[in-house]
Amino acid sequence: MQIAAAQLAQHLGKGLRSLYTLYGDEPLLVQEAADAIRAAARAQGYTERTVHTVAGAHFDWSEVLAAGGSLSLFAERQIVEIRIPSGKPGKDGGAALAQLAEGAPGNDSTLTLVTLPRLDRQTKSGAWFTALDSHGVTLSLDPVERAALPQWIAQRLARQGQRVAAGDEGQRTLQFFADRVEGNLLAAHQEIQKLALLYAPGELGFDQVEGAVLNVARYDVFKLSEAVLAGQAARVARMLDGLKAEGEAEVLVHYTLAEDIRALKRVKDAMAAGRPLPVALREQRVWGLKERLFERVLPRLSPAALDQLLQAAHQVDGIVKGLKAPGWPADGWQALHRLAMALCRECAVQPAR
Repeated sequence: MQIAAAQLAQHLGKGLRSLYTLYGDEPLLVQEAADAIRAAARAQGYTERTVHTVAGAHFDWSEVLAAGGSLSLFAERQIVEIRIPSGKPGKDGGAALAQLAEGAPGNDSTLTLVTLPRLDRQTKSGAWFTALDSHGVTLSLDPVERAALPQWIAQRLARQGQRVAAGDEGQRTLQFFADRVEGNLLAAHQEIQKLALLYAPGELGFDQVEGAVLNVARYDVFKLSEAVLAGQAARVARMLDGLKAEGEAEVLVHYTLAEDIRALKRVKDAMAAGRPLPVALREQRVWGLKERLFERVLPRLSPAALDQLLQAAHQVDGIVKGLKAPGWPADGWQALHRLAMALCRECAVQPAR
């Protein structure tokens, strides 16, 4: 049974199940969900806890199976945690997890908690994960996207009795906070806790937040691609500066930008040849959020603009590899900034009436 992370507290208030599976790449959210389940379990008499971390192909699953059926002399109930950092339990592990899942509903003395990283669609359709989902409760703990980050920060502040001003001033404060912590949710949580130590409960002004919150944002090239296609110029500039400071390879950043330009060009050409947009996107393997961004951007992009962007990407390819191009900066990061902004401007252009 799949439930949303926001429903976990309400679910635990109604009673515990004997099997929980948490999966996702956001350590803070996985840790908080696991802590909530453990706290509810301790309150109901689960006083013993064993932890098994699956590492390597020769992990002994018999110990895990035995732990689920044995209790010490000092506990009537126990928590058995199974951590699979790779997300791949293997053939023996898959069979063991399915066996544990099938026996979980009738086992009132053992609560099994399985933690996994983010899983792809194929893994979630596998027999062992289907068994975990069918016989227990599963939670997908996804990263907080940039658009939802200000609201997430506001909710965390409210938990500790703090808030920002109403109206535009408060939104400006939350946007500033989000810019400082984007891509680093654990650090965002720590910065929020710092505000509780520095200031009393109540309203926080922009100056207080600006003076206290460190710039701990972390970026990746995939989020850069989304920001460029969304036409978010200021965010793109911050992300490029952040990627440079973190030592990201110029070649990788260029590949990401160039691949987006090539994909836009291929889909545009397919549409010109009579292919419907959804079919052209599927053929080019454009999925998810990027699919929605392509759908918004493609009607605005002219073939001439895409040809110019493709030529610019070719020029920057040489620059990041040490070559020079007339009319372009010699510095690779400056050239990447110019290319990203050119694509960003095209994506932000409003369609003609």
